[in-house]
Parts: sequence; C-alpha cells; structure tokens
Amino acid sequence: MAVPFINFFLKPGNELEPGGRPADAASEDENEPSVTCPNCHRGIPQSQIWDNLYCCPRCGHPFRMNARQRISLLCDPDTFREMDETLEPGDPLGFPGYARKLETARSASGEREGVITGTALIGGRACAVFVMEPNFMMGSMGMVVGEKVTRLFEYATENRLSVVGCTVSGGARMQEGLLSLMQMAKTSGAVKQHSDAGLFYAVLLTNPTTGGVTASFAMEGDVILAEPEATIGFAGARVVEGTTKKKLPPGFQTAESLLEHGFVDAIVPRAKQRETLALLLNLYEGGSPDGQDSL
Repeated sequence: MAVPFINFFLKPGNELEPGGRPADAASEDENEPSVTCPNCHRGIPQSQIWDNLYCCPRCGHPFRMNARQRISLLCDPDTFREMDETLEPGDPLGFPGYARKLETARSASGEREGVITGTALIGGRACAVFVMEPNFMMGSMGMVVGEKVTRLFEYATENRLSVVGCTVSGGARMQEGLLSLMQMAKTSGAVKQHSDAGLFYAVLLTNPTTGGVTASFAMEGDVILAEPEATIGFAGARVVEGTTKKKLPPGFQTAESLLEHGFVDAIVPRAKQRETLALLLNLYEGGSPDGQDSL
C-alpha cells in the first residue's frame, strides 16, 4: 500500500526550513545539516531521513517521530478527526516546577498533552486511533492522557469501532503521583469493556514504551506489534539488574527479544505498518485481505 511522501515532514516552525520548505528543497542546499545514525554511526543528510519515513536509509534504524507524523503515516490521507483536543493537564499536587515543565512541553511539542486521540480510516476501515507524543514529557501518562485514552475506548465501544493505538512513553507521570498511577486501572477497565463487547484492538509499540503504560493499555491489545529496535519494558534495565543482582542478557527489553519470548506478535517496519494494520482490520471485520469485502 503506497504511503504519500509529499510534505510528510514539513515543519513550518523549524529554523532550518524557512517558510516550511519541503524536504526535497533541503537536499539542494550544499550546507544541509546531517544527523548521525546511532546504529551505523554515519552522517545522514536530513532530507534523506525524511524521504525514508524518518529511518536511516543505510541501515534502516528508525528515528523518533512525533504523534502527527505517526498519524499521517498510519491513517488514510485526510481522514483523521481529532477528539478531546482541548483537554489540558493541571497541577493537582502543586508539584514544584511542574507548571513550568508543562509549559515547556507544550512549546516543544506543539501539543496540549502527551496523546492525540480521534477517529480515522486505515485501509478504508473506520477505527478509533490514539497516538502518544514523545516530545511532551516523553509521552508520560498523567490524568489527561489516561482520560483521553479511556474516552476513546468508551467511544469505540459505543460506536462498535476497532481501536488502533501507537505507544511511546517513559511511564506514569511522577508529578501527578497516585492520580497518575490510577490511570493504569482506569484505562485497563475501558480496554476490558471494549474487549467484552467483542471489538478489536491493535497496538504498535515504539521506542521507548515503558513503565505504567507498558503495565496497562500498551500490552492489552488483541494483536501487539512493535517497531524494530524499540525498547519495551516496565522497570529500566539498570533497575532490574540492580534489584535481581543478575547480569541481563544481550538485547534485554528490545522488541526483538520480546518477540522471541512471545510478548510481541510481530515486528513491523514503518513502510509496512499501515498495510499491516489495514490487513488486521479487514480480517477482523470480515473483509478480504486486499480490503475488498467478500460477497
């Protein structure tokens, strides 16, 4: 299934792209900045990364994407309709410096919170979608993240929609204390009601998916997919090693290790993600694999 690349990584606010010039224009600039790939350690011109779905064109290493880039990648063009976009977090505990941190996160991400929710078509199939935002406090889960995810599942249950989710998170947000940890049970309850209604939930785990998000809705999908090389776990590797007093095996908490041990159903590169999700939605809803309903 073809993925549109036109203006896919257009960033009007980026100083390196005055006026929001597209990636192909940057390639004409002999002074174009490059990014060092952490996997193959080579310098890659930014435009080549943009043209390759924000992956290294040499080794395939996936660089981090923001939530709206993910939505453009996964959903059919111009079909996403956002829900609950006005919900914003408060500072319920008066945690020192939290208000300033929220302001910084809004500025860095351009979003009000760490998750975007809505409805869309994927492969022509209507579904509910949530995508977490890494640039908003690394997608940490606070009250608003939990509320938006819960509302989405409730909406999907009421309207008989499948849910497709994309996670990236450092875990529960410590600045909201137990109010943040409560979201694990709250979201899990909504997922369970959706499942009890006989509806389908597919989740894509990206780098990193950790902490309370892993311990709740990230690992509750009917089908659990992951991006290559993604870090997925609950406690960090150093914490696990320090607690167990045992040396961890190579590749611990990588998507590849979780696939080997049965915690992930498949590892899917970016170029195949929309196609794979469309196939799953079609199979669940009784269509043929090519998206055309059988007679």
